Amino acid sequence: QVQLVESGGGLVQAGNSLTLSCAASGRTDIVFRQAWFRRAPGKDREFVAGISRTDGRTLYAESLKGRFTITKSNTRTAVDLQMNNLQPEDTAVYYCAAAQSNPWLPVVRSSDDYKYWGQGTQVTVST
Repeated sequence: QVQLVESGGGLVQAGNSLTLSCAASGRTDIVFRQAWFRRAPGKDREFVAGISRTDGRTLYAESLKGRFTITKSNTRTAVDLQMNNLQPEDTAVYYCAAAQSNPWLPVVRSSDDYKYWGQGTQVTVST
């Protein structure tokens, strides 16, 4: 089993930045891809960004590319999400997710690939 805990959420004014962190524990040796998803009020959950722990390749939602950056720690199974120039439409609960199948599979946007999920952290962007 893998446990994921997100941190770093909060209230921020539009135009500012925020960094979310996700710490994994348990069977982290089987975690090969990690990603961030978000669910805005009244909307479906959507993919934000993902990273492969095998080769470091990243994948972003097209609409967020350039503002959001996902990075991983090489010494521990943690990923961060740097979010810049936040806008009210970025308000959502942000979830960390981890995938354990085949280490050489690429990062994908489908939530079906991710077996483990955190509880989420709220990000609220005010005008």
